[in-house]
Amino acid sequence: MSTGVWLIGARGNVATLAMVGARAIARGVSEMTGMVTAREPVASLSLPEVSDLVFAGHDIRTQSIEQTAEEVHLSSGVLDRTALNTVRDDLQAIDERVKTGTPISCGQVVEDLADSQAIDEATVADIVSQIRDDYAMFVDTHGLDRLIVVNVASTEPPLESPDRYNTVKAFESAIDEDDRNLPASSLYAYAALVEEHPYINFTPSTGSALGGLCELADKKSVPHMGRDGKTGETLVKSALAPMFAQRNLRVQSWEGHNILGNTDGAVLEDEANEAGKLASKGGVLDSILNEEFHNRVRIDYTPPLGDWKTAWDDIRFQGFLDTQMKMQFTWEGSDSALAAPLILDLVRLTAHADKHGEGGLQPQLASFFKSPLSVDEHDLSRQFELLYKYAENYVQEENR
Repeated sequence: MSTGVWLIGARGNVATLAMVGARAIARGVSEMTGMVTAREPVASLSLPEVSDLVFAGHDIRTQSIEQTAEEVHLSSGVLDRTALNTVRDDLQAIDERVKTGTPISCGQVVEDLADSQAIDEATVADIVSQIRDDYAMFVDTHGLDRLIVVNVASTEPPLESPDRYNTVKAFESAIDEDDRNLPASSLYAYAALVEEHPYINFTPSTGSALGGLCELADKKSVPHMGRDGKTGETLVKSALAPMFAQRNLRVQSWEGHNILGNTDGAVLEDEANEAGKLASKGGVLDSILNEEFHNRVRIDYTPPLGDWKTAWDDIRFQGFLDTQMKMQFTWEGSDSALAAPLILDLVRLTAHADKHGEGGLQPQLASFFKSPLSVDEHDLSRQFELLYKYAENYVQEENR
């Protein structure tokens, strides 16, 4: 069974490292470190092999995937030179399959990054039609059994009045009426779901979160999930905050300051684009601690950091006898190297769900996201339990 992976933002850092990693694993020059699907019990599921994944995608820039990989290596020292040289031919072949995307309703800063906006001159209906054609051509050309669409593009501004699109009929009417408020992430999602291709939103953008798109996914029994991949500071928060709650230590303030230097950082300099990211990062603590406290997150663009990001967190909490205490930590990591293996995990697990007819939202994937759709639980260990139970149930069934 051949599985295609269509990456929205295919020439960005996250997509590039995911593809470099997959091909490096396939060629035996890298391991599956950082991949959840490489550990039991998840590894025992019948999943597509990483080496068998076939990549393509959309992007609004013409810079090649190979150029992006080279930049990440030179500016951030993230990629091993041997691995990069080993997969150059693979990256060049993939790059020929990347089609021009659309920056519609992605914010001015994203539109300014676009090298070509030709597709954006078309109506919304024409844009959707072109996206569907791009998916179909990829599937037909490569004889794919399944296509997983993954959004790893830059963050869009939050959509105003999302309730306007709470039904499939309303969403499709908006397309027909050339509603330019429909964000690119939702157009890609609609084009995927209507063609019965699973969709994963690894960004804070709207994607398939709209009621009409959830209805469409349920109607066609297509897996989808999001949103906003949990890779760094928020990952630590979702593991650490339960400790305070379980020990009945009262958190009074939790300040988080993030700096990063890649294109995502530049996009988040725009307040409109940043708003969705801040809401996603800040909401995790509220649900775990369930008490009144000062909770603030900042994100600043710092160009010299390149693909690296740093988070400083300051936690002030109250203990027994009203004792005032504090905890501070620093998290530093490569933004893309943390995210890339999770993209491969999500593709493999979503393909498994699709193969077994599990349409709609996928709560077992909650641990991968800051704002997991349909899942209110943010305690990381409990989120992992959802995935482990899912895997164990299938493994037990297959061993009967």
